[in-house]
Amino acid sequence: MNLPLHFGWLGVLEAALIALVIGALAYVVFDRLGRRFGWTPGHAIGWGCVVSVAAAAGIDAWHLFYMGVVRLESPVYARIALQKIHDPNFLATRVFMSSLAALSGVALAWMALHRKSLAD
Repeated sequence: MNLPLHFGWLGVLEAALIALVIGALAYVVFDRLGRRFGWTPGHAIGWGCVVSVAAAAGIDAWHLFYMGVVRLESPVYARIALQKIHDPNFLATRVFMSSLAALSGVALAWMALHRKSLAD
């Protein structure tokens, strides 16, 4: 996410909360589309997971991938790459927690919308 978040654990928790909301909204959108086009519930869950993780952790995951693949042999290139990242010390933690929260948001939205069928 390219938002002005706090640094450290507070920024990780903010990003995770935003990802949770994105996951829930993505599932609701794909559930409505699925009902209109006759999809199975698995399609709505799957597409909700893919879209929410891509939206919530996409930029940070790209930065994490870029830092791991590209050789930053020069201090100048390393400094340029690190300046583009909001909080490089907690980048991996933010990616992990945002992905987990986005998937949890999809699961919570699924349980909230289908609680009658779960009780049977």
